[in-house]
Amino acid sequence: MPELPEVETLCRQLQEVVSGKIIFSLRILDNKLGEFQQVAGQTVNAPYRNGKGITLPLDNGKALRLHLRMTGRLLWQDDRPTPEPAHTRFVMTFKQGRLILIDPRRFATLSLTDNTPLPQAFVDPLTQFPARLLWESVQGRGLPIKSFLLDQRAVSGIGNIYACEILHRASIDPWRPTRDLSLAEWKRLAKMAKTVLLKAIDCRGTSVSDWRDLLGQQGEYQHFLQVYGRAGKPCPRCSGAVKRVKLGGRGTFFCPDCQR
Repeated sequence: MPELPEVETLCRQLQEVVSGKIIFSLRILDNKLGEFQQVAGQTVNAPYRNGKGITLPLDNGKALRLHLRMTGRLLWQDDRPTPEPAHTRFVMTFKQGRLILIDPRRFATLSLTDNTPLPQAFVDPLTQFPARLLWESVQGRGLPIKSFLLDQRAVSGIGNIYACEILHRASIDPWRPTRDLSLAEWKRLAKMAKTVLLKAIDCRGTSVSDWRDLLGQQGEYQHFLQVYGRAGKPCPRCSGAVKRVKLGGRGTFFCPDCQR
């Protein structure tokens, strides 16, 4: 599933190619997405990210909101005739080219709503990660810290890959109860979250399976992963063996020797 760096990458690329452009048509190839009658002829304003979602604001006060879910991805094609890729679910046409949703498992969702602010998570780690406030708010809670990072109501945009990487860089055991983390550890966690996510955005995301950016190119952050997908390999910090164990049903990669 695309996480914050992948979605932020798409939004920044979309700002380059569709901001200020008029939608000629929106052709839905999968009726599971619904019908959209108020889109053709509208101008797209600057797209932006909301958590793991993408918002395309329109000049009539409406907004198209897209969530890619498990296997969705966006592809921009210029105006040269090109066959539609397999698993295409919609084609949004502009004078300059077309925007395509590709989604083999058909979990991605699209909606047309008023362009009003959506409910926000407690934390968006790109803009603010208030360590002291989080430390105070979780006193008495026994939720594992990794589960806390994956809770989209609490922290916006972090998924399994980046939760594993952030916790490793912060030297924190994914199973540690949130109430047991010190204020210093929360501050370290906040710092590492921003470091990891910004680097991943610079790399246009992580391509460990089918992730591609708007132009169909792989991301590059997979070359910087320290624990995710590295079970049995040496930890780059202490040389201990990286392990993979399930936590909350998700494969969790960590180093038991240096994550405490």
